Amino acid sequence: MFDDPAVWLPVAFAALMGLSILIYVILDGYDLGVGILFPIARAEERDRMVASIGPFWDANETWLVLAVGLLLVAFPVAHGAILSALYLPVTVMLIALIMRGVAFEFRAKAEAGWKPTWDRVFFAGSLLTALSQGYMLGLYVMGLDRSLATVGFGLVTAVCVAAGYTLMGATWLIIKTDGDLQRRAVRRARVALVLTMIGFAVISVVTPLVSARIFDRWFSLPEFLFLSPLPLMALVLATVVWVVLANQPHARDRFAWVPFAGSAGIFTLAFFGLAYSFYPFIVPDRLTIYAAASAPESLIIILVGALVVVPVIVAYSAFSYWVFRGKATDLRYD
Repeated sequence: MFDDPAVWLPVAFAALMGLSILIYVILDGYDLGVGILFPIARAEERDRMVASIGPFWDANETWLVLAVGLLLVAFPVAHGAILSALYLPVTVMLIALIMRGVAFEFRAKAEAGWKPTWDRVFFAGSLLTALSQGYMLGLYVMGLDRSLATVGFGLVTAVCVAAGYTLMGATWLIIKTDGDLQRRAVRRARVALVLTMIGFAVISVVTPLVSARIFDRWFSLPEFLFLSPLPLMALVLATVVWVVLANQPHARDRFAWVPFAGSAGIFTLAFFGLAYSFYPFIVPDRLTIYAAASAPESLIIILVGALVVVPVIVAYSAFSYWVFRGKATDLRYD
């Protein structure tokens, strides 16, 4: 395999792109979830919620830019096919992300009477971003086809992904806040966990049914024996998160990090399940990563750049999380 750059380079870039998407879903997932949870908080608590994500949200979105950039330069044919099929939800997502960014800044500078309006814009942008990403996932699972059934499935996955992001946001607030806001975050996390697991179950059932190839990959032997631990591990993690949430908030914040870590683990297991289902296709059942990849000479140059850029992103992200560790404090702009 490693003797032929036309084989290992597409795999390397697919893995790097997949890793970028996974990191984005976990990191930007929680700050989108915090925005979705804005209606549960009082006005003064929303400042604390913004403070809990303020140092990180820009860096979190870097992973989305990296993933889309890798898709464009490493798999240009797939980039055109996927974004053409998902043009409308991508447009909605971009508009929603702009709404979030504008509201994030304007709520801090607007007159007091306008602040609730920008809070609503921030909530709407967060929710629309999550729904559009979930809808895109649903259409991708259904092979990028448009019909009443695929659109209906896309709407279901849209709600479930929004619930998953809400779970990430609520568990993040459990770590970063205290008092009444933390208690409400615990309650919302339990509801979101149920909806998230229902969504993952639906996707797990539907994905093998839409493709005979995927069905054979999951349910033939010995593959079934190796893959069956994935849903079982997800169920175990969900149980652990549920039990820990039942004992939160703790006076000393004992195990407050467990729900967030467990939720991230559930997302990771679901991601690997989907990745295995679709490999080696990048456009479901139409285009493989090998057929869609750029020339090996181009990929080598891009790989050198990626090996520089990715560690830098990881380093400054890790540094910011270390500097701003601990509970979020009152938001100040002076």
